[in-house]
Amino acid sequence: MKKSTILIGLMTISMTLMAQKQSDAYWRYIAQWKETAIMQQAEYGIPASITMAQALLESSAGQSELAVNAKNHFGIKCTSEWFGGVYYYDDDSKGECFRQYADAAESFKDHSLFLQRPRYATCFEIAVEDYEAWAVRLRECGYATDKHYASKLIRLIEDYHLDSLTMATTVGGFDPTAAQDLRNTEPNAQVNVKIDPNQPKPENQQAPKKPAKRPLKATVVQGTAPIMVIKNDPEPPYVAPKTAREERDSFFIEHPKKKYNGINYVIAREGDTYATIAFRINVRERDLREDNDALGRDLMPGERVYLAPKKTTGSKEFVWTHTGQSLWKLSQEEGVQIEAILKYNELDPKIRTFRTRQKIYLKKVKEPK
Repeated sequence: MKKSTILIGLMTISMTLMAQKQSDAYWRYIAQWKETAIMQQAEYGIPASITMAQALLESSAGQSELAVNAKNHFGIKCTSEWFGGVYYYDDDSKGECFRQYADAAESFKDHSLFLQRPRYATCFEIAVEDYEAWAVRLRECGYATDKHYASKLIRLIEDYHLDSLTMATTVGGFDPTAAQDLRNTEPNAQVNVKIDPNQPKPENQQAPKKPAKRPLKATVVQGTAPIMVIKNDPEPPYVAPKTAREERDSFFIEHPKKKYNGINYVIAREGDTYATIAFRINVRERDLREDNDALGRDLMPGERVYLAPKKTTGSKEFVWTHTGQSLWKLSQEEGVQIEAILKYNELDPKIRTFRTRQKIYLKKVKEPK
């Protein structure tokens, strides 16, 4: 046997063993956390298949640095309302702040609470069985920046049959009759329909005349068949999408520009996100977030959104903080970059809020001669 043939054979065996090892790790993780995922679905309405797929993907089946060191299995970053433990990790940018938990079960719970935010509200309009639509909607709502995020979740769900978790009827096990793939329902299933023409009985048993432009009503006999609705509503008129210029102009009509410290900004309204604002003014979301020191945080109504990078110096020499004021809010109020504030005041980079009244310089302090 040639050496090359032996080498190829050994490589094939090695790759097979690696794939098997990975698969085993994933199955062990699923066995460990499936009941937790099912309980989150029962309490919060998030499909257990989606929860498990996100946990597998974000934590590499519990083996990622965040999962091991921070017990963070969903890659959830710090936000302004988070006052728990923190863990700094290089992700989209260097040294980003991630949430740290006492145990992984707490991470699963916080993931469910995190998805209760208004930005994810449209996810809950989708049936829990429709994991494909859920995966796509999560990506559209901005859960992850990876454009292939939805397809990765779907692949995990189908490879590991995670849709059976969604159909589980008890925490302790699965109902085999419920674990079927609902997408394979026969397309030609019979539906028993009673037609209610809502017409008076014809005289002399003659066939009634068809009423003009009357919608045909259909009622479905109670059972397991899907509801069948027959309509003759007219098709809505076509509305041409706005151009980028028209979208930008309409945005600034709704959000009048203001200026502070020489930088234009707008005030966020209900329903705004960094993603929607970036789309409407035709800039990259990441650039808009970097201009506002907002990587990894959500946008709240009433907050400033600067349309250009903040300055390295403020309009005044210093300010007095108030108890509980966050470093980020101070940065937004004064239009000064967080990095500059940390440098002028020699503050610990891990600081997030001011717990006592402090004098914070917004410019370089001149040393006395």
